[in-house]
Amino acid sequence: MDDETRFDRAIAAIDAANAEDPLRVTVAGEERPKELAHAELATAWVTRLRPDASEELLLAARAHHLRRWTIPRSSHPDGRNGYLRWRRELQRQHAADVGRILTAEGYDAAAVARVQEIVQKRRLASDPEVQTFEDALCLVFLETQLTDFATRYADKADDVLAKTMEKMSDTGRALASALLNGNPVSPPDAPSR
Repeated sequence: MDDETRFDRAIAAIDAANAEDPLRVTVAGEERPKELAHAELATAWVTRLRPDASEELLLAARAHHLRRWTIPRSSHPDGRNGYLRWRRELQRQHAADVGRILTAEGYDAAAVARVQEIVQKRRLASDPEVQTFEDALCLVFLETQLTDFATRYADKADDVLAKTMEKMSDTGRALASALLNGNPVSPPDAPSR
């Protein structure tokens, strides 16, 4: 099986799953399924942050919120503890879902485990690829959700922004600062690979 074809099929399967998202967002003037749009943006940010990104990192970026809408935030208690439990459950579910897709497309156990490790943000403090993944996710949040979040939760916006910036690398923070200051730092078009 050709690696390029396998990668393309895996991306297509992830995209097809995320295209089922009933939630919609407008990105670049086009209304799209939310998780599909965010997955494409995360892939584009990873490519910008790390032009030599591994196949596993690109797959993780594409699958980071795979079918997220199936476990709504309302399924867990309010408050920080409920939020953290929800996020952990989502990470496990995203990892399991992408594992099934990658296995079906012929990826070996080591590649599947690596993608799952990145999706679950294991070893964030010591793994450069996981840090790149985190930077990309933060940049997608800042690019697509911060304004709405700040409007709805003005009292929490500064704290959330500070915590978001704290999670990022120096490179990620520089891009985030430019983005927040209105400088054109949009990622390149989402690549097929």
